[in-house]
Amino acid sequence: MYPIAYADVLAARNRLLPFLDPSPVRRYPELDALVGHDVRVWVKHENHLPTGSFKVRNGTASITALSSADSARGVIAASTGNHGLGLAWSGAQCGVPVTICVPRGNNPEKNAAIRSYGATLIETGDRYDDAARACADLAAREQKALVHSTNHREVIAGAGTMTLELLEQIPALDAVVIALGGGSQAVGAAVVTHTLKPSLEIYAVQSAGAPAQHDAWRDGQMRTGMPASTFAEGIATGSSYTMTFDALRAGLADFVLVQDDAIAQSIRDLWRITHNLAEGAGATGLAGLRALAPRLAGKTVAIIMCGGNLDAARAATVLSGGTPG
Repeated sequence: MYPIAYADVLAARNRLLPFLDPSPVRRYPELDALVGHDVRVWVKHENHLPTGSFKVRNGTASITALSSADSARGVIAASTGNHGLGLAWSGAQCGVPVTICVPRGNNPEKNAAIRSYGATLIETGDRYDDAARACADLAAREQKALVHSTNHREVIAGAGTMTLELLEQIPALDAVVIALGGGSQAVGAAVVTHTLKPSLEIYAVQSAGAPAQHDAWRDGQMRTGMPASTFAEGIATGSSYTMTFDALRAGLADFVLVQDDAIAQSIRDLWRITHNLAEGAGATGLAGLRALAPRLAGKTVAIIMCGGNLDAARAATVLSGGTPG
């Protein structure tokens, strides 16, 4: 049912301990009032981790699991931002060479941040899928370890450490609402809760402009190459993935879609209430919770601010009341 075991998450956490402190979980009474229905809202601030995203967990779990031979040859991955940042940061900590392939025209702020950690950045192809194909070819030619952002056991184990922390911080939690791109956070959560707290409900949220994973979950048919039109690039997924597909269908209580306007409004609400600037994916949990609130009435619910890497141009648009195109 699940691609990894609870023991894999525990092993990942032990490897992460020298590198990452637990991310904070905080209450904001104004969020309770905003969501309504007597929902008690906790925010898991993954945006406070190094690189500003939960994906540093995935990168560190992957790099610290390498053999000495693979460490010497280095790792390679395709990314549009946070996955590449997590690997670049982790590689710098561990002395492992990292190469990140991004599509041409990728966010220049994220490109600069990846390079700042000493990673080699290669711009190739017009879309993420093009960069991913070039990345796979280069990995084979240079015998580098390929770390896929979703279809990778250690990536999912690293993501699972977030929920392990969350349940230690908030044992009375009833539900968690997670933005879903590839699915590593949600599948990691399902693995952990299956062992520690099967009663905890996991809800996934995706932009209506990128419904591939949602539609696949609904009808049981995997998707590939579907349009993904959303400013929330962390969940701009046009495909479902072999390593998370069955686990998502088994582990989710429900999966909802929200409009980009609702995501932009959630960025503004989180900025106003928490004074944290969330990226699109980082605010999608709140947008989803507002849609789910009637059925979660009276419950204690966590949302995940999974990233805070909103670029300056989009931040200006959103904070002035707009929704990026």
